[in-house]
Amino acid sequence: MIKTWSITTTLRNPERLRDFLVVLKEIEGEVWDSKMQEKYQILLIQNRKYGYGSSQFYNGLTKKQINLIDNPDNEISFKDAEKIFKDKKYQDPAMRGRQSINPLRKLGLVAFVDKKIFITSLGNLFLGEDYDLGEIFFRSFIKWQIPNPDSDDYKLENGHNIKPFVGTLHLINSVNQKSIENGDKSKGISKQEFSLFVPTLTNFNDIEKYADEIITLRKAVEGKGRVEQREIFEKYKNYFVTKILKITDKKEANKLLNNIKDYGDNAIRYFRLTRYIYIRGGGHYIDLEPRRNVEISSLLSFDNGESIDFKSKDEYLDYIANIEEPKLPWETQEILIDILENLVTDIKEYEVALSVTEKQIQDYSEFDVDELKKYIEELRRYRRLLQENKNHQESQNTEQIESYIKDLETIFEFEDRPILLEKLSALGLHALNDALKVQPNYPVGDDNEPTFTAPANTPDIECYYENFNAICEVTMLTGRDQWYNEGQPVMRHLRDFEEKNNDKNSYCLFIAPKLHRDTINTFWTAIKYEYEGNAQRIIPLSIGNFVSILKILVKLKQQGKFLKHTDLSRLYDAILDQSKSLSDSGRWIEKIPVSINSWQKSL
Repeated sequence: MIKTWSITTTLRNPERLRDFLVVLKEIEGEVWDSKMQEKYQILLIQNRKYGYGSSQFYNGLTKKQINLIDNPDNEISFKDAEKIFKDKKYQDPAMRGRQSINPLRKLGLVAFVDKKIFITSLGNLFLGEDYDLGEIFFRSFIKWQIPNPDSDDYKLENGHNIKPFVGTLHLINSVNQKSIENGDKSKGISKQEFSLFVPTLTNFNDIEKYADEIITLRKAVEGKGRVEQREIFEKYKNYFVTKILKITDKKEANKLLNNIKDYGDNAIRYFRLTRYIYIRGGGHYIDLEPRRNVEISSLLSFDNGESIDFKSKDEYLDYIANIEEPKLPWETQEILIDILENLVTDIKEYEVALSVTEKQIQDYSEFDVDELKKYIEELRRYRRLLQENKNHQESQNTEQIESYIKDLETIFEFEDRPILLEKLSALGLHALNDALKVQPNYPVGDDNEPTFTAPANTPDIECYYENFNAICEVTMLTGRDQWYNEGQPVMRHLRDFEEKNNDKNSYCLFIAPKLHRDTINTFWTAIKYEYEGNAQRIIPLSIGNFVSILKILVKLKQQGKFLKHTDLSRLYDAILDQSKSLSDSGRWIEKIPVSINSWQKSL
């Protein structure tokens, strides 16, 4: 029976992959036997990278152990972590370590040589301070194949023969081409189509057949109402599983149908990081990134998605360990110049639309390959700056602000809420006033849409004004894990930002659906007393509070008034001043709407 592929459902957050890799570094070079597998899992518990926040993990633990894990101020010793691990009474304890390392192996971040663990060059790149998340995952996914000599999960004789990422690009491209041939617009493939057809595409020879199935399915639902479309799709799923995948066992068929949405959603999340696919149609369709058209065309011409036949496991390990392999088909002077020319055209269109001075473009006709690659990255960074300027211009429109408000008020209806909250917060800060610069730190695709949340070691958003500076930290967490994940990191980010920009006062805006008492008490101490020797300016707001501020902005704009950054700092200071007259952090939070109302009247 064909076994569907999945990237990982163990670690849905790519940042956690890096956390797991950091811990693995402690045992690099050790023999990966059952003893070391258990040790790795114990180290993950000790470093609070596994188990924290999961009520299921707490089953079988004492109250003292739960309190030890829950409080980040408590240091967990290796002995404590070992006791916690043993008290879980796992049937196969070593299997936990094997499960935790699997995503790292699958993505080529870790490999075994002579049964010893080593971190590959790609893994070490991920461990660096200035890693590029998109580059990491692109380099990983163009090599990832099933089957491979380092895993027994898939067999060539069972029909598995594909590079899933490359095969996915081929499938989307084929569907687009067939749509155009049929007189329809190309739009990629829908999320429903993706979840059904992409994780079950296990052989490159089936790409065209799958593309034909998608086109046939679309014709079947064309012109039908939503209810009928859903019924047709559900009926087709059962046909697809039994007739195309040839799964006749009802239990196996139901299991597959229950899992493919998770597999598909996770694949979209990870593949999006590469910057080679983008989301369109209001978030419903996954398409090839048009701004990478030259690269994608080169890749599809060069690689048909077939897995590589390695003579030995060592040959395969050498391949995945080498960051220079494979040589990308567009890394030639001629094709890189094509990429540059498209990029320059894109930049000029933004400059015209924004009415800004044209950037002086270097004469790159004689650049060598390395110089061209470096210049492409420089111009992509410049394009992102222009895209942020465009966001700022568009955010001054009242209708745009009202759309931010609507999305914030209904944020729980969306799927990728943490990413959306960062994006909407950045757009709201763009809208508010005359900032010199609003810089979100989340990774983006070439369309400037966030592909994931900001890395853990940076503020979510940085804001620069004439009279002050600020960072903005956001979270969708509302429980006690809000305090664990955001308390100390937020204060540390603000202190680092203050030291880096010490010519002006610096604030931190903290936005969450609601504010947990432990988070507030942590910030309260830093505001009233000190953090690392000095008091801080932290403004905690619920999403509702932030929406109230944006609604005030809309009213001002409708009256033809302009909100200046100094007006915003007056609000921040008013909220901070409230803390001086109160002895209770809970009362302080309750008073924030009062401060916002008073500020509105003053405007």
